[in-house]
Amino acid sequence: MTAVLPRSTEHRIDPDMLARWSPRAFTDETIPQADLLTILEAGRWAPSAFNVQPWHFIYARRDTEHWASLLGLLAPFNQAWAQHAAALIFVASRTTRLNSAGTEESPNKTHAFDAGAAWGLLALQTTKLGWHAHGMAGLDYERAKVELGLPENFRVEIAVAIGRQGDKALLPEGLQAREIPSARKPLSEIVSEGRFAL
Repeated sequence: MTAVLPRSTEHRIDPDMLARWSPRAFTDETIPQADLLTILEAGRWAPSAFNVQPWHFIYARRDTEHWASLLGLLAPFNQAWAQHAAALIFVASRTTRLNSAGTEESPNKTHAFDAGAAWGLLALQTTKLGWHAHGMAGLDYERAKVELGLPENFRVEIAVAIGRQGDKALLPEGLQAREIPSARKPLSEIVSEGRFAL
């Protein structure tokens, strides 16, 4: 068993996995470009089917020229707290792949799965550097595709806020109670041997 307060596991895992969580309260600390590139580098090394590496990361650091446009793509609820993050990253994935000869495009059935693996490594690396990453699905996907200049065969998957954990008292009262690492379902609810079972 592994424990990182207030979390514990049923089986022993690396404590870094428990230390990773998604706060909404961030300090006003600026993230160094080197730290952000290290985080993105970790995402680059995710596994992918056929080694296609379909992910693409679009980022902006707070107080830079692209910050306002990326922040504006988030839903108002997420903008309210993510505006204090040090960086925003949009994760996109290529929905098609070239055949081995490089001559023909076909649907890539695992593009979202592979991009999810990249997000997972990115989130773990963020924690290892003493920052936190909070993934968000609350965004304007259609506008994001256009404003981020994505080609037709790319899809926005998620946005990520990166920052140093701040005082939860800075959040609206309704969010303060939620500003703790979340629990997980028991392993018995999500694992089946041989055939799906609940």
